[in-house]
Amino acid sequence: MLPAMKLSPHFHLSEFTASQTATRLMIDNRPGPVEIAAMKLLCEKVLEPVRAQYDRPVMISSGYRSPRLNRALMGSRSSQHIKGEAADFEIPGADNLEICRWMERRLNYDQLILEFYRAGEPASGWVHVSYREPFRNMELTARRVIRNGRRKTEYLSGIVG
Repeated sequence: MLPAMKLSPHFHLSEFTASQTATRLMIDNRPGPVEIAAMKLLCEKVLEPVRAQYDRPVMISSGYRSPRLNRALMGSRSSQHIKGEAADFEIPGADNLEICRWMERRLNYDQLILEFYRAGEPASGWVHVSYREPFRNMELTARRVIRNGRRKTEYLSGIVG
């Protein structure tokens, strides 16, 4: 079990390391000091400003992933989640497309991805954001598509609603 640790005024380490998959598979999902430092920067530079803007809790659905957990989740080998640089989140009652558009206009980040959002369904999908310096301020939209009878993820440039 991880010690209680605040990463920033509104975010705790436990929010970034909680994982049902890690618990079920008994995977150690403890980050090291480098990953914790990256999570603190992500909170300070991106997540705290988002929380201040919306004045509501930011619900982290996926934060830090140990390499073993990332493999179990079939995540990308280069996932920034492994480095503590990324989080997937939602804000209850807020439209994920509008959150992305606000972030795009106001914040610096490495990647901002609107994942699996469906137009007309504000609570659909989630927001993926990563932070590292130098940042790229790259915006993408992830969608599920069927190609040759197989479900794939397609990434479009920009935030597309």
